[in-house]
Amino acid sequence: MHAPFWLTTALLSPILLYQGKRAQRVTPRLPEASGAKSGQYGEGTPEFRLLVIGESTAAGVGVATHSDGLASQLALRLNQRTGKTIGWQTFGVNGIRLGNLLQTLASENLPPADSIVLSMGVNDTTGFTTRAQFRQHLKTLRSAIAPLSQAPITLLSVPPMEKFSTLPSPLRHVMGWRARQLDRIYQELALQTPADFRYLNYPTVEDPSLLASDGYHPSQRGYQFIAEALATRDWGV
Repeated sequence: MHAPFWLTTALLSPILLYQGKRAQRVTPRLPEASGAKSGQYGEGTPEFRLLVIGESTAAGVGVATHSDGLASQLALRLNQRTGKTIGWQTFGVNGIRLGNLLQTLASENLPPADSIVLSMGVNDTTGFTTRAQFRQHLKTLRSAIAPLSQAPITLLSVPPMEKFSTLPSPLRHVMGWRARQLDRIYQELALQTPADFRYLNYPTVEDPSLLASDGYHPSQRGYQFIAEALATRDWGV
């Protein structure tokens, strides 16, 4: 138990509850992307298969079609950088927490992949998932997707919610504090079990021109910005 965090949260709970409910009420709820959830860049059989799973970013919230989403845009840049045929698939659910994602994945028939990317954390932050639960869910996920890939799961850093300027203070600072705690679990698992997890930090999307109309999710340019940053890392392609 992280006593300072929970004590602060308890003391501020009336304000946090009010601000949280108001933020939900006034923030536009954008739909998930439509269109095909898979594709490829290049000809012939893919030489590298990318699978992105997670919450709203994996669901393509902020863009109209999945072709403009994270998985597709990252695959495109890997294709451009390597000249190899890159296949991509995405599966995400807007608003989902990691424990619920585990249940949902159990009924999905996802394809094998050479790299599985997890984009999660915001909803577990706002839902106050305990650190012990979050850690255990990640270990369970590693076991659950073993039939799809033996490569380490790539954990994309939990967004720094204290920089979500559309959230009022003190709510965004408390959420940022919690997000950093969950992000440290990512980093610890990547250090302790590198055969199972690897951690990738990427630049925060803060420029308003890179954000969708809700002020939270990436826009088309925002997903391109993230994909470009991630494509510079080593993917073993």
